[in-house]
Amino acid sequence: FGSRNSGLKHLAVLWLSPHLPAMMRRGALCMSLVGVASGKIYFSETFGDGWESRWTPSKWKESEGTAGKWVASAGKWFSDEVEDKGIQTSEDSKFFGLSAGFDSFSNEGKELIIQYQAKYEKDVECGGGYVKIGPKMSDATTFGDPTVYNIMFGPDKCGYTKRTHLIFNYKGKNVLKKSDLAYKQEGEGTSHVYRLVVKPDNTVLVEIDEEKIYEGSLKEDWEMLAAKEISDPDDKKPSDWVDDSMMDDPEDKKPADWVEEKRMVDTDAKKPDDWDDEEDGEWEAPTKDNPGYKGDWSVKRISNPGYKGFWEAKKIANPEYVDEEALYSYADFGFIGFDLWQVKGGSIFDNIIITDDKSEADAFAKKWKA
Repeated sequence: FGSRNSGLKHLAVLWLSPHLPAMMRRGALCMSLVGVASGKIYFSETFGDGWESRWTPSKWKESEGTAGKWVASAGKWFSDEVEDKGIQTSEDSKFFGLSAGFDSFSNEGKELIIQYQAKYEKDVECGGGYVKIGPKMSDATTFGDPTVYNIMFGPDKCGYTKRTHLIFNYKGKNVLKKSDLAYKQEGEGTSHVYRLVVKPDNTVLVEIDEEKIYEGSLKEDWEMLAAKEISDPDDKKPSDWVDDSMMDDPEDKKPADWVEEKRMVDTDAKKPDDWDDEEDGEWEAPTKDNPGYKGDWSVKRISNPGYKGFWEAKKIANPEYVDEEALYSYADFGFIGFDLWQVKGGSIFDNIIITDDKSEADAFAKKWKA
């Protein structure tokens, strides 16, 4: 995955590295400090030493014996085994729960950027690789499917059903995007970097491997708000409305010689001389294909001169519609976690950052390129 230092630790590595000239080390440090000063990093994790103290395994499925174990691993494909370690789902057919808390914050009035890397060592077959970000939890060991979250983001697959999930919680309801985002978690051993940007103008940007796969509106692409217009319940279809575009041709008649019987009695057949009506029952002539058969007759269809088109009730303003200018905003973010079911484990996650500064997210993305 690349470098595994969290927070500003990577700056110290640059500063102390004997392989970099002093001028370059000072320049790198100064440039990085400018980035730090310009924005806020709410959380970052590169799974270096001591990561276990910062993350809490879930006990939600422990009593059922289906809780999977997380391990630190670089996997089978890496550039530097030490530097490229992330956390890995180490078993098959298990639930994997792990979360980390941080100081609560609100994204009101600013951009929210959530970014992380995912690498599948093998085809997951059925399972997720997404993160959940939500309000501060009182007990992180209970983290699991029932836990309330604000946003869920990342790849999900089961058989031929694949998508990149992006779910927002609105007034207690988890709202899925109206249409699925493309699934990009392909290629065993290939690391992919996921970035979500939620903006104060209620728009959303999703990038995977630094390629934009979606940009759009929370108001338009998620059913958070009631519809602006509804069908008028008092508007009724007129009784003489014709909504059939085609009709039977009243002039078309079935020909008198039309034969619809597919089979006919074989008039040439004779009762066998040895047929015994008492022993064999009453003899009946067999049937054969009817040479005059023309198939089922149906009347010709013509355009309906009275056709008026598809009728629908007129639209009126929805009295229940209330606009909201802060759909993007959440009062409390206090944890990030993985709550996954995987048929095939082996997935590795790394280089997580939550920030309001694109330059900080870009710096983490460079780890993916390394």
